[in-house]
Amino acid sequence: MNTPQRSAAPLDFYFDFSSPYGYFAAEKIDELAARYGRSVLWHPFLLGATFKVTGLGPLPSIPLKGAYSLHDIQRSARYFGLPYRQPSSFPLPTQHAARAFLWINDRDPALARQFGLAIYRAYFVDDQNISDLAVVLDVAAGLRLDRDELSAVLGSAEIKTRLIAESELALARGVFGSPFIFVDGEAFWGADRLSQVEKWLAEGGF
Repeated sequence: MNTPQRSAAPLDFYFDFSSPYGYFAAEKIDELAARYGRSVLWHPFLLGATFKVTGLGPLPSIPLKGAYSLHDIQRSARYFGLPYRQPSSFPLPTQHAARAFLWINDRDPALARQFGLAIYRAYFVDDQNISDLAVVLDVAAGLRLDRDELSAVLGSAEIKTRLIAESELALARGVFGSPFIFVDGEAFWGADRLSQVEKWLAEGGF
């Protein structure tokens, strides 16, 4: 029996910083991919853009599903062994954090991942309001990024247009939720699909 050929292509990881499931996946995806010799490209986008297309809204606003999801989020955090504290404001806008990630990622992808994880933890562990520009700048400053330079960048029309374009590209690719992961062109939605992502990586598809 022939051994399946495994690809070396990077995974694409789409996420919104307001998504708790995105947080769970962000904490696991790089380590998971590395076990199979893969890297990961991180893509922030805005869930709000997908809501306009799907006609849906944030989880807490959906009857029945909202109440279940709030319970499932807590259970999933325990399953993944991750700290979690339900934010006092949930969900909330994440434009500042997403724009900051894009700018940092263009310069230093490894640092951008550190920033992304720090933002997620600030929101879902420390209950900080990451929709507040000052909070985003504080997180960046904690990673020794220049606060004044980043503040100026985040106020520019260029970075605002860039995030809109990235969100439109995500939609064009069929992304409708966070996390959304592509492996060799195969799409997986949700942190609960990480086990399937691993099986795909291990077997070269199934």
